[in-house]
Amino acid sequence: MLNRILLAAARTAALAAACLALPALAQQPATPVCANCHAEAHESIALGPHGAKNDAAGTMCMACHGDAAAHAKDPQKVKPTNRLAKGVLAEEKTAVCMTCHAGNRQLTFWESGKHAKNDVACSNCHSIHGGSKDPRVAKFTTTFRENEADMCGSCHQQIRAATLKPSHHPIQEGKVKCSDCHNPHGALTHAMVKQETVNQQCFSCHADKRGPYVFAHPAVEDNCLSCHNPHGSSHTFLLNEKTPNLCQDCHDWSRHPGTFYGGQHGWTIREGMTGTPGAYNPGASTRFVARNCLNCHNAIHGSNAPGNRGKFLIR
Repeated sequence: MLNRILLAAARTAALAAACLALPALAQQPATPVCANCHAEAHESIALGPHGAKNDAAGTMCMACHGDAAAHAKDPQKVKPTNRLAKGVLAEEKTAVCMTCHAGNRQLTFWESGKHAKNDVACSNCHSIHGGSKDPRVAKFTTTFRENEADMCGSCHQQIRAATLKPSHHPIQEGKVKCSDCHNPHGALTHAMVKQETVNQQCFSCHADKRGPYVFAHPAVEDNCLSCHNPHGSSHTFLLNEKTPNLCQDCHDWSRHPGTFYGGQHGWTIREGMTGTPGAYNPGASTRFVARNCLNCHNAIHGSNAPGNRGKFLIR
Protein backbone atom coordinates (compact mmCIF):
# COMPACT_ATOMS: atom_id res chain seq x y z
CA MET A 1 0.00 0.00 0.00
CA LEU A 2 2.82 2.34 0.93
CA ASN A 3 4.59 1.66 -2.37
CA ARG A 4 1.46 2.56 -4.34
CA ILE A 5 1.15 5.85 -2.45
CA LEU A 6 4.80 6.72 -3.10
CA LEU A 7 4.48 5.81 -6.79
CA ALA A 8 1.36 7.98 -7.17
CA ALA A 9 3.11 10.89 -5.44
CA ALA A 10 6.11 10.56 -7.74
CA ARG A 11 3.89 10.58 -10.85
CA THR A 12 2.02 13.66 -9.58
CA ALA A 13 5.30 15.52 -8.92
CA ALA A 14 6.63 14.65 -12.38
CA LEU A 15 3.40 15.82 -14.02
CA ALA A 16 3.46 19.08 -12.06
CA ALA A 17 7.09 19.71 -13.05
CA ALA A 18 6.23 19.09 -16.70
CA CYS A 19 3.30 21.51 -16.55
CA LEU A 20 5.48 24.22 -15.00
CA ALA A 21 8.14 23.73 -17.67
CA LEU A 22 5.71 24.11 -20.59
CA PRO A 23 5.27 27.92 -20.30
CA ALA A 24 9.04 28.40 -20.04
CA LEU A 25 9.57 26.33 -23.16
CA ALA A 26 6.83 28.21 -24.96
CA GLN A 27 8.51 31.53 -24.16
CA GLN A 28 11.82 30.53 -25.74
CA PRO A 29 11.92 31.86 -29.33
CA ALA A 30 12.46 29.29 -32.03
CA THR A 31 15.69 29.52 -33.99
CA PRO A 32 15.09 31.45 -37.25
CA VAL A 33 15.63 29.65 -40.52
CA CYS A 34 18.25 32.27 -41.41
CA ALA A 35 20.46 31.04 -38.55
CA ASN A 36 21.09 27.74 -40.36
CA CYS A 37 23.57 29.52 -42.61
CA HIS A 38 24.04 32.96 -41.02
CA ALA A 39 24.65 31.81 -37.45
CA GLU A 40 27.12 34.59 -36.61
CA ALA A 41 24.73 37.32 -37.78
CA HIS A 42 21.88 35.72 -35.83
CA GLU A 43 23.88 35.46 -32.60
CA SER A 44 25.00 39.08 -32.82
CA ILE A 45 21.41 40.35 -32.46
CA ALA A 46 20.10 37.57 -30.21
CA LEU A 47 20.40 39.62 -27.02
CA GLY A 48 19.35 42.93 -28.56
CA PRO A 49 15.94 44.42 -29.31
CA HIS A 50 16.10 43.28 -32.94
CA GLY A 51 16.74 39.67 -32.01
CA ALA A 52 13.99 39.69 -29.38
CA LYS A 53 11.37 40.26 -32.09
CA ASN A 54 12.67 37.54 -34.40
CA ASP A 55 10.86 34.25 -34.95
CA ALA A 56 11.32 30.90 -36.74
CA ALA A 57 10.50 32.44 -40.12
CA GLY A 58 13.20 35.11 -39.68
CA THR A 59 10.64 37.91 -39.75
CA MET A 60 13.01 40.46 -38.24
CA CYS A 61 15.80 39.52 -40.64
CA MET A 62 13.53 40.01 -43.65
CA ALA A 63 12.10 43.24 -42.23
CA CYS A 64 15.50 44.84 -42.77
CA HIS A 65 17.15 42.82 -45.53
CA GLY A 66 14.09 42.12 -47.68
CA ASP A 67 12.01 39.08 -48.57
CA ALA A 68 14.15 35.92 -48.51
CA ALA A 69 11.43 33.26 -48.71
CA ALA A 70 12.57 32.06 -52.13
CA HIS A 71 16.20 32.17 -51.04
CA ALA A 72 15.43 30.02 -47.99
CA LYS A 73 13.87 27.33 -50.20
CA ASP A 74 16.82 27.17 -52.60
CA PRO A 75 19.83 29.08 -51.20
CA GLN A 76 22.16 27.97 -54.03
CA LYS A 77 20.11 29.26 -56.94
CA VAL A 78 18.18 32.21 -55.52
CA LYS A 79 20.18 35.09 -54.10
CA PRO A 80 18.50 37.19 -51.38
CA THR A 81 17.54 40.80 -51.99
CA ASN A 82 19.61 42.88 -49.57
CA ARG A 83 18.17 46.35 -49.07
CA LEU A 84 21.23 47.34 -47.04
CA ALA A 85 23.91 46.31 -49.55
CA LYS A 86 26.75 48.65 -50.48
CA GLY A 87 25.29 49.67 -53.84
CA VAL A 88 21.92 50.73 -52.41
CA LEU A 89 21.24 54.48 -52.17
CA ALA A 90 21.60 56.06 -48.74
CA GLU A 91 18.00 57.29 -48.87
CA GLU A 92 16.74 53.73 -49.42
CA LYS A 93 18.87 52.37 -46.57
CA THR A 94 17.58 55.02 -44.21
CA ALA A 95 14.00 54.25 -45.23
CA VAL A 96 14.48 50.68 -43.97
CA CYS A 97 15.42 51.90 -40.49
CA MET A 98 12.69 54.54 -40.51
CA THR A 99 9.97 51.93 -40.89
CA CYS A 100 10.43 51.29 -37.15
CA HIS A 101 12.43 54.24 -35.82
CA ALA A 102 10.60 57.15 -37.49
CA GLY A 103 8.80 57.93 -34.25
CA ASN A 104 11.97 58.37 -32.21
CA ARG A 105 12.28 61.84 -30.74
CA GLN A 106 15.91 62.37 -31.78
CA LEU A 107 14.98 61.69 -35.41
CA THR A 108 12.37 64.45 -35.61
CA PHE A 109 14.54 66.67 -37.83
CA TRP A 110 16.46 63.96 -39.65
CA GLU A 111 15.37 65.05 -43.11
CA SER A 112 16.45 68.65 -42.50
CA GLY A 113 19.81 67.67 -41.01
CA LYS A 114 23.16 67.88 -42.75
CA HIS A 115 23.71 64.11 -42.70
CA ALA A 116 20.51 63.30 -44.57
CA LYS A 117 21.22 66.03 -47.12
CA ASN A 118 24.72 64.65 -47.73
CA ASP A 119 23.64 61.04 -48.35
CA VAL A 120 24.72 59.66 -44.99
CA ALA A 121 22.76 56.53 -44.08
CA CYS A 122 22.17 55.03 -40.64
CA SER A 123 24.49 52.14 -41.49
CA ASN A 124 27.39 54.54 -41.99
CA CYS A 125 27.55 54.98 -38.22
CA HIS A 126 25.54 52.08 -36.77
CA SER A 127 26.07 48.35 -37.19
CA ILE A 128 23.08 46.28 -36.11
CA HIS A 129 25.16 43.11 -36.02
CA GLY A 130 27.59 44.38 -33.40
CA GLY A 131 31.19 45.44 -33.59
CA SER A 132 32.59 48.85 -32.69
CA LYS A 133 29.47 50.56 -34.11
CA ASP A 134 27.10 48.67 -31.84
CA PRO A 135 24.17 51.04 -31.11
CA ARG A 136 22.84 49.15 -28.10
CA VAL A 137 22.70 50.93 -24.75
CA ALA A 138 25.20 49.83 -22.11
CA LYS A 139 24.97 52.18 -19.12
CA PHE A 140 27.80 50.75 -17.08
CA THR A 141 30.13 49.72 -19.89
CA THR A 142 32.52 52.33 -21.25
CA THR A 143 35.38 50.48 -22.93
CA PHE A 144 33.95 48.13 -25.55
CA ARG A 145 32.82 50.85 -27.94
CA GLU A 146 34.85 52.93 -30.30
CA ASN A 147 35.48 56.48 -29.13
CA GLU A 148 32.68 58.61 -30.54
CA ALA A 149 35.21 61.21 -31.71
CA ASP A 150 36.93 58.56 -33.82
CA MET A 151 33.63 57.67 -35.46
CA CYS A 152 32.80 61.28 -36.31
CA GLY A 153 36.41 62.06 -37.20
CA SER A 154 36.42 59.46 -39.98
CA CYS A 155 34.43 62.01 -42.03
CA HIS A 156 35.05 65.30 -40.23
CA GLN A 157 38.82 65.16 -40.48
CA GLN A 158 39.43 68.90 -40.11
CA ILE A 159 37.49 68.87 -36.85
CA ARG A 160 39.44 65.84 -35.67
CA ALA A 161 42.70 67.67 -36.40
CA ALA A 162 41.51 70.59 -34.27
CA THR A 163 40.74 68.30 -31.32
CA LEU A 164 44.37 67.15 -31.35
CA LYS A 165 45.77 70.67 -30.89
CA PRO A 166 47.37 71.70 -27.56
CA SER A 167 44.32 73.58 -26.26
CA HIS A 168 41.15 71.56 -26.77
CA HIS A 169 38.01 70.29 -25.14
CA PRO A 170 38.67 66.80 -23.65
CA ILE A 171 37.09 65.13 -26.68
CA GLN A 172 39.83 62.64 -27.46
CA GLU A 173 40.00 61.76 -23.78
CA GLY A 174 36.34 60.75 -23.88
CA LYS A 175 35.18 63.27 -21.26
CA VAL A 176 33.23 65.29 -23.84
CA LYS A 177 31.41 63.65 -26.74
CA CYS A 178 30.46 65.14 -30.08
CA SER A 179 26.84 64.36 -29.28
CA ASP A 180 27.02 66.50 -26.13
CA CYS A 181 26.82 69.55 -28.39
CA HIS A 182 25.54 68.19 -31.72
CA ASN A 183 22.56 66.05 -32.63
CA PRO A 184 23.87 63.76 -35.39
CA HIS A 185 20.30 62.74 -36.25
CA GLY A 186 19.35 66.23 -37.39
CA ALA A 187 18.53 69.68 -36.04
CA LEU A 188 17.27 72.99 -37.39
CA THR A 189 20.27 74.92 -36.06
CA HIS A 190 23.57 75.63 -37.77
CA ALA A 191 25.99 72.69 -37.45
CA MET A 192 23.14 70.74 -35.82
CA VAL A 193 23.89 72.03 -32.31
CA LYS A 194 21.34 70.99 -29.72
CA GLN A 195 20.52 74.45 -28.38
CA GLU A 196 18.93 77.27 -30.35
CA THR A 197 22.14 79.33 -30.51
CA VAL A 198 25.85 78.72 -30.13
CA ASN A 199 25.95 80.81 -26.95
CA GLN A 200 23.14 78.83 -25.34
CA GLN A 201 25.01 75.64 -26.19
CA CYS A 202 28.19 76.92 -24.55
CA PHE A 203 26.29 78.15 -21.49
CA SER A 204 24.90 74.66 -20.92
CA CYS A 205 28.33 73.82 -19.49
CA HIS A 206 29.94 77.23 -18.92
CA ALA A 207 27.10 78.69 -16.85
CA ASP A 208 29.47 81.10 -15.09
CA LYS A 209 29.88 82.97 -18.38
CA ARG A 210 26.14 83.43 -18.88
CA GLY A 211 25.76 86.60 -16.81
CA PRO A 212 23.76 88.77 -16.72
CA TYR A 213 26.37 91.50 -16.49
CA VAL A 214 25.96 95.21 -15.90
CA PHE A 215 28.75 95.76 -18.41
CA ALA A 216 28.73 92.98 -21.01
CA HIS A 217 31.33 92.39 -23.70
CA PRO A 218 29.45 92.82 -27.01
CA ALA A 219 31.58 90.18 -28.74
CA VAL A 220 30.55 87.65 -26.09
CA GLU A 221 26.88 88.51 -26.42
CA ASP A 222 27.11 88.15 -30.20
CA ASN A 223 28.83 84.76 -30.50
CA CYS A 224 31.33 82.79 -28.42
CA LEU A 225 32.95 81.70 -31.69
CA SER A 226 34.10 85.28 -32.26
CA CYS A 227 37.01 84.50 -29.96
CA HIS A 228 37.03 80.73 -29.39
CA ASN A 229 37.32 77.61 -31.51
CA PRO A 230 35.27 75.01 -29.62
CA HIS A 231 37.09 72.00 -31.06
CA GLY A 232 40.67 73.04 -30.43
CA SER A 233 43.31 75.67 -30.95
CA SER A 234 47.06 76.21 -30.80
CA HIS A 235 46.46 79.09 -28.39
CA THR A 236 45.39 79.04 -24.74
CA PHE A 237 41.68 78.96 -23.81
CA LEU A 238 40.84 77.70 -27.33
CA LEU A 239 41.33 81.23 -28.71
CA ASN A 240 41.25 81.80 -32.47
CA GLU A 241 44.38 83.94 -32.19
CA LYS A 242 46.88 84.83 -29.53
CA THR A 243 46.10 87.95 -27.58
CA PRO A 244 46.66 90.85 -28.10
CA ASN A 245 46.22 90.12 -31.82
CA LEU A 246 42.75 88.73 -31.14
CA CYS A 247 41.73 91.84 -29.21
CA GLN A 248 43.01 94.10 -31.95
CA ASP A 249 40.71 92.48 -34.49
CA CYS A 250 38.10 94.81 -32.97
CA HIS A 251 40.06 97.28 -30.82
CA ASP A 252 42.50 98.43 -33.49
CA TRP A 253 42.24 102.20 -33.17
CA SER A 254 40.38 103.23 -30.03
CA ARG A 255 42.14 104.28 -26.81
CA HIS A 256 45.45 102.56 -26.20
CA PRO A 257 47.66 101.42 -27.90
CA GLY A 258 45.89 102.85 -30.95
CA THR A 259 47.89 100.91 -33.54
CA PHE A 260 48.70 97.31 -34.35
CA TYR A 261 51.71 95.89 -32.57
CA GLY A 262 54.53 95.85 -35.08
CA GLY A 263 57.96 94.33 -34.83
CA GLN A 264 59.35 97.50 -33.28
CA HIS A 265 56.67 97.48 -30.57
CA GLY A 266 56.52 93.82 -29.68
CA TRP A 267 59.47 92.17 -27.98
CA THR A 268 62.04 94.83 -28.85
CA ILE A 269 63.66 97.30 -26.49
CA ARG A 270 62.77 100.93 -26.90
CA GLU A 271 65.19 103.19 -28.71
CA GLY A 272 68.17 104.20 -26.62
CA MET A 273 67.76 101.34 -24.13
CA THR A 274 69.96 98.29 -23.75
CA GLY A 275 69.36 95.20 -21.71
CA THR A 276 71.07 92.01 -20.61
CA PRO A 277 69.40 88.58 -20.44
CA GLY A 278 67.91 87.80 -17.06
CA ALA A 279 68.10 91.38 -15.80
CA TYR A 280 65.16 93.70 -15.29
CA ASN A 281 65.03 96.33 -17.98
CA PRO A 282 62.34 98.99 -17.72
CA GLY A 283 62.76 99.75 -21.39
CA ALA A 284 61.68 96.31 -22.66
CA SER A 285 58.20 95.99 -24.17
CA THR A 286 55.81 93.71 -22.28
CA ARG A 287 52.97 93.81 -24.80
CA PHE A 288 53.35 90.12 -25.67
CA VAL A 289 54.22 88.96 -22.15
CA ALA A 290 51.85 86.73 -20.16
CA ARG A 291 48.18 87.55 -20.80
CA ASN A 292 48.87 91.09 -22.13
CA CYS A 293 45.45 92.80 -22.52
CA LEU A 294 43.95 90.41 -19.99
CA ASN A 295 46.47 91.47 -17.36
CA CYS A 296 44.22 94.46 -16.77
CA HIS A 297 40.96 93.68 -18.59
CA ASN A 298 40.56 90.31 -16.91
CA ALA A 299 36.74 90.31 -16.70
CA ILE A 300 36.67 89.69 -20.41
CA HIS A 301 33.22 88.09 -20.56
CA GLY A 302 31.54 90.87 -18.59
CA SER A 303 31.75 92.79 -15.35
CA ASN A 304 29.46 93.91 -12.56
CA ALA A 305 32.05 96.20 -11.00
CA PRO A 306 30.93 99.83 -10.56
CA GLY A 307 32.19 102.81 -12.51
CA ASN A 308 34.95 102.71 -15.07
CA ARG A 309 36.32 99.44 -13.69
CA GLY A 310 33.27 97.60 -14.90
CA LYS A 311 32.84 99.66 -18.05
CA PHE A 312 36.30 98.68 -19.23
CA LEU A 313 36.01 95.07 -17.99
CA ILE A 314 38.45 95.59 -15.16
CA ARG A 315 37.55 93.40 -12.19
